[in-house]
Amino acid sequence: MPKANLQAANFIGTPDEVEAAFYEALQLADLERLMTCWADEDDIVCIHPGGPRLVGMVAIRCGFDAIFSQEGGIRVQPQFIRRIHSVTGAVHSVLERIEVLTAEGPVLAFVLTTNVFHKTPQGWRMVVHHASPGTHSEMQEINAGPTLLH
Repeated sequence: MPKANLQAANFIGTPDEVEAAFYEALQLADLERLMTCWADEDDIVCIHPGGPRLVGMVAIRCGFDAIFSQEGGIRVQPQFIRRIHSVTGAVHSVLERIEVLTAEGPVLAFVLTTNVFHKTPQGWRMVVHHASPGTHSEMQEINAGPTLLH
């Protein structure tokens, strides 16, 4: 994962840099840094695995604040990122390996995530983070169709 400049309020760079900053802030449980990755728009959306759709800056901030306030910690490693970019938008399909630290020890989980970025007047920003629960077997990619069709 490339090192991101989390101090900058404006990401002039690429969606990859915003995504790297997002995951770094997530690792550090730094809510302020994490929120600078998001567009300041009413219709931004975040869906955590098994959770409701959070719409808008306030709801998304509260959702991540609740995650960060849980005892223990969370380590998220983005893996196998697939990217589709255009001039003003980008979609990243990410397979995440998550380690939740509990009193009983670390618990491993896998998440299938879609991150969507728009180029705004402030630079590239996240507008959607949609994460669905996955399994270890789903961490493998299938990039070829079946040889037989029904």
